[in-house]
Amino acid sequence: QLRLVESGGGLVHPGGSLRLSCVASGFQLDQYAMGWFRQAPGKAREGVACISTNSGTTEYAGSVQDQFTISRDNAKNTLYLEMNSLKPEDTAVYYCAADDLHGSPWLTLEPDEYDYWGQGTQVTVSS
Repeated sequence: QLRLVESGGGLVHPGGSLRLSCVASGFQLDQYAMGWFRQAPGKAREGVACISTNSGTTEYAGSVQDQFTISRDNAKNTLYLEMNSLKPEDTAVYYCAADDLHGSPWLTLEPDEYDYWGQGTQVTVSS
C-alpha cells in the first residue's frame, strides 16, 4: 500500500521555525520527484517547493524563496521542508506529494501533475 505521511506541524509565533517531514512507504521514493503544497481554508492548493529525484534541482514559489528549504533523504524514504521566518500568511495545511514523472518529465509546482498525496499537517503562525 503506497502511503505518504506528514508530520512536524504545529503552532508557532511569527518569526519562528518548523521542520516538516514526509515518510513514504510502499514504494521507492528515489523514483519520484517530490513536492510540498499548502492550502488555507477557502483557497486553492498551491505549490510551495519541489525537488528532483536525486536532489539535483529544486524549485520554490516566489513567496517562500529564501525562507523555506526542501530536501530529501532517499535512503530514509523521507522528504523534508525547513520553514524559517514564518509569517501568519504561511498558515495552512501542508501536504507532501509524489510525481511518478510518467505524465511529464519536468519538475513542476503544478498540483495536477502529482500522483500521490499525504493527508497533510497543520501549520499555524499566530501571536
